Amino acid sequence: MSLLDDPGIDFDLTVPVVVIGGGACGLVAALSAHDQDAEVVVLERDPTPRGSTALSSGMITACGTELQKAAGITDDTPELFARDIQAKADGKADPDLLAAICAGSGLTIDWLVSAHDLDLVLVDGAPYPGHSRQRTHAPPTNSGSDLMADLLRAVDKAGIDVITNATVDNLIVEGEHVRGVQIIRPDDSTERLGCGALILASSGFGGNPGMVADYLPDMAGSFYFGHVGNKGDAVRWGQALGAACKNMGSFQGHGSVATPHASTVSWALLNGGGILVNGMGKRFCDESLGASELAATVCQQGKNVWSIIDRRLHDGALRFPDFAALKQLGAIKSGATATDLAHACSLPVEAFEKTLADLQKSPALAAPYYAIRVTGALLQTQGGLAIDKKARTLRPDGVALPNLFAGGGAAQGISGTDGTGYLSCNGLLSAVTLGRIAGFEAAKQASGLPTPASATCNRTYRT
Repeated sequence: MSLLDDPGIDFDLTVPVVVIGGGACGLVAALSAHDQDAEVVVLERDPTPRGSTALSSGMITACGTELQKAAGITDDTPELFARDIQAKADGKADPDLLAAICAGSGLTIDWLVSAHDLDLVLVDGAPYPGHSRQRTHAPPTNSGSDLMADLLRAVDKAGIDVITNATVDNLIVEGEHVRGVQIIRPDDSTERLGCGALILASSGFGGNPGMVADYLPDMAGSFYFGHVGNKGDAVRWGQALGAACKNMGSFQGHGSVATPHASTVSWALLNGGGILVNGMGKRFCDESLGASELAATVCQQGKNVWSIIDRRLHDGALRFPDFAALKQLGAIKSGATATDLAHACSLPVEAFEKTLADLQKSPALAAPYYAIRVTGALLQTQGGLAIDKKARTLRPDGVALPNLFAGGGAAQGISGTDGTGYLSCNGLLSAVTLGRIAGFEAAKQASGLPTPASATCNRTYRT
């Protein structure tokens, strides 16, 4: 992974806009550029575009949407939305970027639904913690895989080329200007694709242990519950071109990932009365602090941490496919009494009984009890290349690089500077909204650029 600074390099094909990364951010960016009449190509390393989005619940927060209005929510404004996010981030989110994302969020959801027929609904029930209005939108299944399938359908309907099994190993540049990319194919052949503008939507750096140790030392060595391809390539390309980085210590963690099954256990169970206990049978934290805030704390307890719930919570959670799957896999232990559950989990009986007897939490847990072995995990990094409200990457002096845009895990987020500032759904909020902004701005910048007469379309580029 490097830069090739050679103005004499020729390309197999040149298009106005190239997007690296076929997750939600990259596909939304491609749709946005296409809607501005720009030819666009998406490059995806995997055989099937999935990214971190497919591992998520597919939930996107947005304000002022038509779906909210249909549900009677007419007072959710970008200012209110930004205040909620900033409160969680302790005031450390970039205010200009945050304002642009919040203002663009509702427009993005409405556009995806009306222009590209995405099947999104407003999630039922009370707002998620930290949100003052119900503004969470998702596929009816609450599935990130289904969100990706819907985006891929939209991209295919638009006739946008998505090249899979295409690993970008070099950016081809002339000074700070990106001229194109070099791609390695599965047979080790290389291809070169020129562009007028490049959008980095490829990844964060959670799958790069060295970068995690450097920027997120409290999560070093923790379980990474994200896409294995998130190696930080986009960040390193941007840095090599002279871009600054921001909020590199920010991340979303989760303090309740079932192990060894690698499935998140909803934090709503803990907010609803459940508790976490360590291998000594003792409660070690205040679960109301949040899933991301406690990820590192859970990791520090070792490999024998249990999420303890009762029948009320257990039966309510069975309607969720992930929880039901854990039940089928035998991941959920049960006990008619505290003693029985302690034996089932190999916990010290007396200490565990005392933990439950001394518990002052409302609503109180009541027998019978259930337990799931969990660990803390890193879900996604929230720091990346510094960008402005047009998704243009910035040098340390604040000047934008000529034609390089970034979004999703490649760009700085809006979750503050550490693991405590992540408000529910910040990741996909930034990904889809910045994807739309980046696609629009890249298309506008690249419009009118001539395509060399020698550049013919090699149809290996079309999936």
